[in-house]
Amino acid sequence: MTKQHDLVIIGAGPGGYIAAIRAAQLGLNVACIEKEKALGGTCLRIGCIPSKAMLESSELFHEARDGFEKHGVRFEKLRLDLDAMLKRKDEVVKANTGGVDYLFKKNKITRYLGTGRFTSANTVAVDGAEKVELTARHVIIATGSVSAPLKGVELDGDRIGTSTEALTWTEVPKHLVVIGAGAIGLEMGSVWARLGAKVTVLEYLDRILPGMDTEIAAEALKLFKKQGFEFQLGVRVTGAKKKGKTCTVEIEGQPSIECDRVLLAVGRRPTTEGLGLDKAGIALDERGRVPVNDHFQTSVPTVFAIGDVIRGPMLAHKAEEEGVACAEFIVTGHGHVNYDAIPNVVYTAPEISSVGKTEEELKAANIPYKKGTFPFLANGRARALGHTDGRVKVLAHAETDRILGAHIIGPRAGDLIAELVCAIEFGASSEDVARTSHAHPTLAEVVKEACLAVDGRALNA
Repeated sequence: MTKQHDLVIIGAGPGGYIAAIRAAQLGLNVACIEKEKALGGTCLRIGCIPSKAMLESSELFHEARDGFEKHGVRFEKLRLDLDAMLKRKDEVVKANTGGVDYLFKKNKITRYLGTGRFTSANTVAVDGAEKVELTARHVIIATGSVSAPLKGVELDGDRIGTSTEALTWTEVPKHLVVIGAGAIGLEMGSVWARLGAKVTVLEYLDRILPGMDTEIAAEALKLFKKQGFEFQLGVRVTGAKKKGKTCTVEIEGQPSIECDRVLLAVGRRPTTEGLGLDKAGIALDERGRVPVNDHFQTSVPTVFAIGDVIRGPMLAHKAEEEGVACAEFIVTGHGHVNYDAIPNVVYTAPEISSVGKTEEELKAANIPYKKGTFPFLANGRARALGHTDGRVKVLAHAETDRILGAHIIGPRAGDLIAELVCAIEFGASSEDVARTSHAHPTLAEVVKEACLAVDGRALNA
């Protein structure tokens, strides 16, 4: 059976489903191929959404155990109901994936259950319960990514697993070893540390949070150590094996570590296997990604790619912006993403967020800059909340004062960064933000004060 559409999208993650909705809004007949019954991709099913649900629940438990007493809230007995916590996580996931299903119906997007593979540049076969071949004027590849493996680490889907398994453990590990000190490793490590696990983080680099501003990452390391995390930095993991209910993690030149759970979190790799890209005339780059131009076109002009399968950070919101821009380019000939205004957030406690250039990047590029920082400790709202760790750091051009980068570690950093993302998008200066009235008392005042500090005139510190 052959069916015709204006646009076929392979993958219904954040990039794919948003591209589908925008294209449908613009009047195209859109089809989307997704192998999982639940729409939303890794992010909604087994990534961003369930992990944030577990982070929120575990943080509330930790606060109730260690923080509520100073607010005058006391418990006679406090116990963890992990089954209820996992059930709530699943309900949050179901609500989100169900929401995407509703949006597909609302926007009259045809959904095909199965995997998609090219049979030519403008035909895609759907391999599923129903065998269908789709022809389309345009195709978007939005197949996302999967957890990257590590040589010697034997995943068993239980004792030694990725973030997917770490979201489903039905008992708190006694000792969890996390391989990788990036966002995923620290977030999932935080969940289980709050619930009572001993957490040891192993990282090949000599720092945590690669890619983040070094000063902010160093402050984060100190705070995580205060929370009980153990770190071994600059180490090379050579293997991880399970024997019964015990795991052994081998480290080059150092003693092995015995534990009962291992989380492998060394990054992700693009999902391109089985797509039949050769049939479409498309070759991958040296890192296994789909090469595209500024309009997300591959070497075949009618075939596009967005999200984790192309260059750039593997972030859901980056994929969404690309999905919108790609759909708009296909229909209108115009579509753009400002990669200097894509935020990044680590949902630990405290949260860590950033946008734009780091101080190291500005130095490497010989760009003259000035910086302003302001601590949450000097903020009235942070004191009232009882969360005063961290600061806001703003980097502005030394001559034009235009904001080039911003980095936050502290309470609700993921929400606070939005103001500075908007400032960069609009080409604002630190003076523009400093002159803007911020409600008192709010955490956002720390952003204003950091911008005042760029010019050496912070008012409350």
